[in-house]
Amino acid sequence: MSDYYVGSVARDGVWLAVAYTDAEYDHAAVVDGVGELWTRYEETADTIAVDVPIGLESSTAPRPNEQAARAALGARSDAIVPAPVREAARKQRYRTAARVHERKTGADLPQAAFDRAHLVAAMDEFITTIDEAQPMFVEAHPELCYRAFGGEPMSHRPDIAGGYAERMRTLAEFNRDAPPIVQSVAEATEGYEVPIPAVLDAVALALTVRPGDGTLRSLPQDPPLDDQGLPMQYVYRGGTPLSADTE
Repeated sequence: MSDYYVGSVARDGVWLAVAYTDAEYDHAAVVDGVGELWTRYEETADTIAVDVPIGLESSTAPRPNEQAARAALGARSDAIVPAPVREAARKQRYRTAARVHERKTGADLPQAAFDRAHLVAAMDEFITTIDEAQPMFVEAHPELCYRAFGGEPMSHRPDIAGGYAERMRTLAEFNRDAPPIVQSVAEATEGYEVPIPAVLDAVALALTVRPGDGTLRSLPQDPPLDDQGLPMQYVYRGGTPLSADTE
């Protein structure tokens, strides 16, 4: 069996995973969290791209990859939600997390960042505990993937019809088989309440790490490491770097 190239996004309490071989789409699955994702693919995956932060700052914010992605996305820069610093990500209450984040960084912690802090903490605990998972997991951001596929940032939010249409068009222009695959992935989520944008995003992440047109790149090109030795980067696939001054 060929190794799988997996894209996985975390939404509304579930993780949606889309798996390609180097030749074609293979399957999709809904899992409970990063632990189950690892258990399912640890023996079969080459690369797993996730949309949850890997590599956290301890005393500054935002992370270098988040700053670079904001510059690359222009008007869609608000799609980049900064990760809390490692200590703040582990706090259970927003006020406590915000106070820790501000004390460490001098910056406010957006509510949207705290809303995903439980995912950030779970990923960080997993990736810093399971050493053999570290070479397999990479962080990607769907909006950056679409930006690289299409050559420009998306114009609309993903949760409106126009946003769905332009993301589907971008996927189809990058890979002509993407539309029926999106349909197949959606059908595989039966029994789970998976948001429609998550289906497109998981396909985008899988197409990013699967070998194909363009080059798998890192933003920034030479990513700094956090204090646990984890790279703070987004991966994307494109013919040219997204930003000359950061690449």
